[in-house]
Amino acid sequence: MGDLMVLAERRSIRPRGDVVRPPGRGAGRWDSVPIAFCFDPCCPFSYLAAERVERRFPRAQWIPVDGSAFRQAPWSDPNVGVALRARAERRAAELRLPLVWPDRCPSTGTAALRVAVYAVRIGVGPAFALAACRLAFCGGFDLEDPRNLAEAAAAAGIGLDACMLAARDPANDVSAETAVRGLLALGVTQLPAFSVDARWFVGERSLAEAAVWAGARRR
Repeated sequence: MGDLMVLAERRSIRPRGDVVRPPGRGAGRWDSVPIAFCFDPCCPFSYLAAERVERRFPRAQWIPVDGSAFRQAPWSDPNVGVALRARAERRAAELRLPLVWPDRCPSTGTAALRVAVYAVRIGVGPAFALAACRLAFCGGFDLEDPRNLAEAAAAAGIGLDACMLAARDPANDVSAETAVRGLLALGVTQLPAFSVDARWFVGERSLAEAAVWAGARRR
């Protein structure tokens, strides 16, 4: 499909010489999308990117992804998990963004992800994602708590009943799971990820590279 650019911080965790190879070409659901932002509202690095994606790519398609498939490794490794937390904190300080850890992090995020899928469907995906990420990582609130989830939904104009129905509807899992399979098929194994004219940039720091690439494509 497109070229894969690997996040530098991911490389620092991998042993030297362990290279993620670019994926082969093939059909994909984002082939015709000029700019896409794949995120998980319960992912701290997605939060750090989301705050800037809206400004750099106001017309990007926001795609909720079930990040639990990626969080099992390396987040499940205690040593790597501690390193990733520290890296996220350093990066937040560099960006001058607050970062407060929820009690459960990483969280399964099932309810939040379902509402994110619903929000994208009705055209308010970025508004919900930003509100949810800010509650989770600026305030340390658990997005699996219905009260917090309802607050994020309200910020995006989603009513309480619609929010609760979306959070309980397993049909909303299909879109996020399909996104996971698509990313894995492309060789993308972490979030966030950005696609610019079918070229993939992986990891929060690669947002700057994606913006440069997008600017060059517009010339």
